[in-house]
Amino acid sequence: MTVRRNVTPWASATLVLTALLTTSCGGAGSNTATPGAGSPAAAPHGYVEGAREAAEQQSRLILNDPGTGNTRILDLITGQVHTTAQVKDAVRLETDGRFGYLHTPGGTHVLDSGVWMVDHGDHVHYYSTATRDVGELPAGGRAQVRSDTAVTAVTDEDGRTLLYDRGKLEKGEIASPRTLPGTHTGAVVPYEEHLLAFTNEGGTTELVILDRDGRRVASPDVTCEEPRGDAVTRRGVIIGCADGALLVRARNGVFTTEEIPYGGTDVPTEERATAFRQRPGSDTLTAAAGDEAVWVLDVTERTWTRVNTGQAVAVNTAGEGSPLLVLETDGSLHAYDSATGEQTAQTKPLLADGQWAGPDGSAPVIEVDRSRAYVNDPEGKKVFEIDYNDGLRIARSFDLDVRPVLMAETGR
Repeated sequence: MTVRRNVTPWASATLVLTALLTTSCGGAGSNTATPGAGSPAAAPHGYVEGAREAAEQQSRLILNDPGTGNTRILDLITGQVHTTAQVKDAVRLETDGRFGYLHTPGGTHVLDSGVWMVDHGDHVHYYSTATRDVGELPAGGRAQVRSDTAVTAVTDEDGRTLLYDRGKLEKGEIASPRTLPGTHTGAVVPYEEHLLAFTNEGGTTELVILDRDGRRVASPDVTCEEPRGDAVTRRGVIIGCADGALLVRARNGVFTTEEIPYGGTDVPTEERATAFRQRPGSDTLTAAAGDEAVWVLDVTERTWTRVNTGQAVAVNTAGEGSPLLVLETDGSLHAYDSATGEQTAQTKPLLADGQWAGPDGSAPVIEVDRSRAYVNDPEGKKVFEIDYNDGLRIARSFDLDVRPVLMAETGR
């Protein structure tokens, strides 16, 4: 890259699976936001028609077994399991915080988990509504989906990008998309009412800023060799490059860039950070660093830290002051102090020895929110809820009727 410039601890429980209609809701709660007297002026702040607002995060897990196509949405508040559309042969599952995008060779299936949050900076609104099967996008297994509150950008393996109206998705509709002109390298990322994209011009991959119609409005004088991996943080968008990361920020409509190099000696290709994991919005990112270590990127401090953990199956962290969580090949979840590299806790084996990678090449993941972490056990048909602030205590385990090969948390 070259720049030219609170939850109360949960009691253990085993779920009784409850098949729910995907259009049903868990019942109207007392916290339902209801406008007064039919007058828009009387609607409470943050009111969303048809949704219930809550004081706490309303988390759900999307779970899929690619072999059978069985898909479930597990409500982590009520313990209910929603049965939704079958989606067979999914190879990846992405989420934008509300919708799940199940990528199959023939298309990308969209599921509305029915929970989301709206971050206003100084306060946050949490919402819940019915789960819903939205439908299919014409994008295959290697497509990349990125969203903000207005648009969902779907970039296929050839670099062609379609923009979908996210408001329509929220209503259960897939509207006719707009096609961005040209092709782009890597994912197109909606950010600050614009689109961040990379174009390959004359053998050089350069960042361009597009408006929502695809018109180029800015071309920062910056390149990023082999862009792979991206994450949205409170401090801007991080994009992985061959020699580190690129931070893109916007203030008053002006976009700036800053490089965050690995530092020290050159990092071999196989040890690059190419896929970031984080608690959504957090300024601390994690990524595998080859077979023997993981990376921790502190966006606030603009520093990389390499933690020698051994081979990592999955990695994540809740952010500053929280342990680095690593699922290792012994089937156990390990906690590390990312500053010192010292291991601070370890669970019993959660996954059977040798069962941490499925025959389809997929591997379990670690999903993290403000108080808990979740690890999926496909062969054991379980999901473990971990209190990472209490020595990796297993707070709950969920017995399922499907193999949760793919998992993503929404509502954060």
